Amino acid sequence: MKRPLPFAAAVGLALSIAAFATVGAGCVRKAPQPTDAYKMAADAVHVALAADRGVYAKMVVERLMNEEKVIRATEHWKDEHTLPLPAQMLRLSAEKARQGSGGVWYGLISTWPINKQNGPKTPTEKVALEALQAKPDVPYYAEETLRDHRYFTAVYSDPAVSKACVSCHNQHADSPRHDFKLNETMGALVIRLAMN
Repeated sequence: MKRPLPFAAAVGLALSIAAFATVGAGCVRKAPQPTDAYKMAADAVHVALAADRGVYAKMVVERLMNEEKVIRATEHWKDEHTLPLPAQMLRLSAEKARQGSGGVWYGLISTWPINKQNGPKTPTEKVALEALQAKPDVPYYAEETLRDHRYFTAVYSDPAVSKACVSCHNQHADSPRHDFKLNETMGALVIRLAMN
Protein backbone atom coordinates (compact mmCIF):
# COMPACT_ATOMS: atom_id res chain seq x y z
CA MET A 1 0.00 0.00 0.00
CA LYS A 2 1.41 3.38 -1.00
CA ARG A 3 1.66 6.03 1.71
CA PRO A 4 0.74 9.63 0.81
CA LEU A 5 3.57 12.13 0.53
CA PRO A 6 4.05 14.39 3.55
CA PHE A 7 2.92 17.93 2.71
CA ALA A 8 6.47 19.35 2.57
CA ALA A 9 7.50 16.60 0.13
CA ALA A 10 4.42 17.26 -2.00
CA VAL A 11 5.25 20.98 -2.22
CA GLY A 12 8.87 20.12 -3.08
CA LEU A 13 7.68 17.79 -5.81
CA ALA A 14 5.34 20.50 -7.17
CA LEU A 15 8.26 22.95 -7.25
CA SER A 16 10.45 20.42 -9.07
CA ILE A 17 7.75 19.71 -11.65
CA ALA A 18 7.09 23.43 -12.14
CA ALA A 19 10.81 24.13 -12.57
CA PHE A 20 11.18 21.24 -15.04
CA ALA A 21 8.14 22.46 -16.98
CA THR A 22 9.76 25.87 -17.49
CA VAL A 23 12.25 24.36 -19.94
CA GLY A 24 10.74 23.72 -23.34
CA ALA A 25 11.03 24.34 -27.07
CA GLY A 26 14.74 25.13 -26.73
CA CYS A 27 14.26 28.14 -24.44
CA VAL A 28 14.48 28.51 -20.72
CA ARG A 29 11.77 30.43 -18.94
CA LYS A 30 11.99 31.93 -15.48
CA ALA A 31 11.29 29.26 -12.87
CA PRO A 32 8.30 29.90 -10.63
CA GLN A 33 8.98 31.35 -7.21
CA PRO A 34 8.57 29.01 -4.22
CA THR A 35 5.40 30.82 -3.15
CA ASP A 36 3.83 29.88 -6.51
CA ALA A 37 3.76 26.24 -5.38
CA TYR A 38 2.11 27.23 -2.10
CA LYS A 39 -0.49 29.29 -4.01
CA MET A 40 -1.20 26.33 -6.28
CA ALA A 41 -1.50 23.98 -3.30
CA ALA A 42 -3.74 26.38 -1.34
CA ASP A 43 -5.93 26.97 -4.41
CA ALA A 44 -6.32 23.20 -4.88
CA VAL A 45 -7.29 22.74 -1.22
CA HIS A 46 -9.77 25.61 -1.56
CA VAL A 47 -11.43 24.10 -4.65
CA ALA A 48 -11.99 20.82 -2.80
CA LEU A 49 -13.23 22.46 0.41
CA ALA A 50 -15.54 24.90 -1.39
CA ALA A 51 -17.02 22.07 -3.46
CA ASP A 52 -17.63 19.89 -0.40
CA ARG A 53 -19.06 22.81 1.54
CA GLY A 54 -21.37 23.84 -1.29
CA VAL A 55 -22.62 20.31 -1.91
CA TYR A 56 -23.31 19.75 1.80
CA ALA A 57 -25.13 23.10 2.15
CA LYS A 58 -27.26 22.68 -0.99
CA MET A 59 -27.73 18.93 -1.45
CA VAL A 60 -27.96 17.89 2.19
CA VAL A 61 -29.00 20.76 4.46
CA GLU A 62 -31.08 22.80 2.02
CA ARG A 63 -32.75 19.75 0.49
CA LEU A 64 -33.48 17.80 3.68
CA MET A 65 -34.35 20.76 5.89
CA ASN A 66 -36.11 23.29 3.66
CA GLU A 67 -37.33 21.34 0.63
CA GLU A 68 -38.24 17.89 1.91
CA LYS A 69 -38.58 18.91 5.58
CA VAL A 70 -37.14 15.58 6.74
CA ILE A 71 -34.59 16.74 9.30
CA ARG A 72 -33.29 20.06 10.59
CA ALA A 73 -29.72 21.31 10.88
CA THR A 74 -28.99 22.94 14.24
CA GLU A 75 -26.13 24.18 16.39
CA HIS A 76 -26.74 21.49 18.99
CA TRP A 77 -26.93 18.71 16.44
CA LYS A 78 -25.64 15.95 18.74
CA ASP A 79 -28.12 16.62 21.54
CA GLU A 80 -31.01 17.38 19.18
CA HIS A 81 -30.30 14.50 16.75
CA THR A 82 -30.14 16.84 13.77
CA LEU A 83 -27.64 17.62 11.02
CA PRO A 84 -24.56 19.75 11.75
CA LEU A 85 -24.71 23.22 10.22
CA PRO A 86 -22.44 23.73 7.18
CA ALA A 87 -19.97 25.81 9.25
CA GLN A 88 -19.86 23.08 11.89
CA MET A 89 -19.29 20.44 9.22
CA LEU A 90 -16.27 22.37 7.94
CA ARG A 91 -14.92 22.76 11.48
CA LEU A 92 -15.32 19.03 12.11
CA SER A 93 -13.43 18.19 8.91
CA ALA A 94 -10.73 20.75 9.78
CA GLU A 95 -10.20 19.13 13.18
CA LYS A 96 -9.92 15.71 11.55
CA ALA A 97 -7.48 17.03 8.94
CA ARG A 98 -5.27 18.57 11.64
CA GLN A 99 -5.01 15.19 13.35
CA GLY A 100 -3.52 13.70 10.19
CA SER A 101 -1.27 16.57 9.11
CA GLY A 102 0.76 19.18 10.94
CA GLY A 103 1.25 21.09 7.71
CA VAL A 104 -2.31 22.07 6.78
CA TRP A 105 -4.79 24.19 8.76
CA TYR A 106 -8.09 25.65 7.60
CA GLY A 107 -11.11 27.34 9.12
CA LEU A 108 -13.82 29.95 8.69
CA ILE A 109 -13.60 33.55 9.81
CA SER A 110 -15.98 36.47 9.49
CA THR A 111 -16.33 40.13 10.24
CA TRP A 112 -19.81 39.17 11.53
CA PRO A 113 -19.35 35.80 13.26
CA ILE A 114 -22.20 34.16 15.13
CA ASN A 115 -19.60 32.35 17.22
CA LYS A 116 -17.14 34.99 18.45
CA GLN A 117 -14.21 32.56 18.17
CA ASN A 118 -14.65 32.78 14.37
CA GLY A 119 -13.68 36.44 14.21
CA PRO A 120 -10.31 37.47 12.74
CA LYS A 121 -7.42 36.67 15.10
CA THR A 122 -4.33 37.83 13.23
CA PRO A 123 -3.44 41.03 11.36
CA THR A 124 -3.39 38.99 8.13
CA GLU A 125 -6.94 37.77 8.72
CA LYS A 126 -8.19 41.33 9.42
CA VAL A 127 -6.59 42.73 6.26
CA ALA A 128 -7.80 39.76 4.21
CA LEU A 129 -11.43 40.24 5.29
CA GLU A 130 -11.27 43.91 4.32
CA ALA A 131 -9.71 43.04 0.94
CA LEU A 132 -12.35 40.37 0.25
CA GLN A 133 -15.19 42.77 1.02
CA ALA A 134 -13.82 45.05 -1.71
CA LYS A 135 -12.96 42.25 -4.18
CA PRO A 136 -14.60 38.94 -3.21
CA ASP A 137 -13.33 37.12 -6.31
CA VAL A 138 -9.66 37.84 -5.60
CA PRO A 139 -8.02 35.54 -3.01
CA TYR A 140 -5.73 37.17 -0.45
CA TYR A 141 -2.26 35.62 -0.05
CA ALA A 142 0.35 36.34 2.62
CA GLU A 143 3.12 34.77 4.65
CA GLU A 144 2.92 34.97 8.41
CA THR A 145 4.67 33.65 11.50
CA LEU A 146 2.48 32.17 14.22
CA ARG A 147 3.95 30.62 17.37
CA ASP A 148 7.42 30.53 15.78
CA HIS A 149 6.18 28.68 12.68
CA ARG A 150 6.10 30.16 9.19
CA TYR A 151 2.90 29.74 7.16
CA PHE A 152 1.70 30.54 3.69
CA THR A 153 -1.80 31.88 4.28
CA ALA A 154 -4.50 32.02 1.62
CA VAL A 155 -7.89 33.59 2.34
CA TYR A 156 -10.91 33.10 0.07
CA SER A 157 -14.36 34.67 0.10
CA ASP A 158 -17.03 32.43 1.62
CA PRO A 159 -20.39 33.29 0.02
CA ALA A 160 -23.85 32.24 1.15
CA VAL A 161 -24.42 29.33 -1.24
CA SER A 162 -27.88 28.32 -0.04
CA LYS A 163 -31.03 29.81 1.46
CA ALA A 164 -30.33 27.79 4.60
CA CYS A 165 -27.07 29.73 5.16
CA VAL A 166 -28.81 33.08 4.73
CA SER A 167 -31.81 32.30 6.93
CA CYS A 168 -29.66 30.80 9.70
CA HIS A 169 -27.40 33.86 9.92
CA ASN A 170 -30.22 36.37 9.48
CA GLN A 171 -32.42 34.77 12.14
CA HIS A 172 -29.79 33.81 14.73
CA ALA A 173 -30.01 35.83 17.95
CA ASP A 174 -26.19 36.05 18.25
CA SER A 175 -25.64 37.19 14.67
CA PRO A 176 -24.28 40.75 14.48
CA ARG A 177 -25.90 41.12 11.06
CA HIS A 178 -29.39 40.15 9.85
CA ASP A 179 -29.51 41.25 6.20
CA PHE A 180 -27.42 38.70 4.29
CA LYS A 181 -28.51 37.79 0.77
CA LEU A 182 -27.93 34.65 -1.29
CA ASN A 183 -24.43 34.54 -2.87
CA GLU A 184 -23.22 37.47 -0.74
CA THR A 185 -19.87 37.15 1.05
CA MET A 186 -20.55 36.15 4.65
CA GLY A 187 -16.96 35.57 5.68
CA ALA A 188 -13.84 33.82 4.49
CA LEU A 189 -12.14 30.47 4.34
CA VAL A 190 -8.56 30.61 5.64
CA ILE A 191 -6.06 27.98 4.53
CA ARG A 192 -2.61 27.86 6.12
CA LEU A 193 0.22 25.72 4.78
CA ALA A 194 3.35 25.22 6.84
CA MET A 195 6.48 26.53 5.11
CA ASN A 196 9.93 24.99 5.55
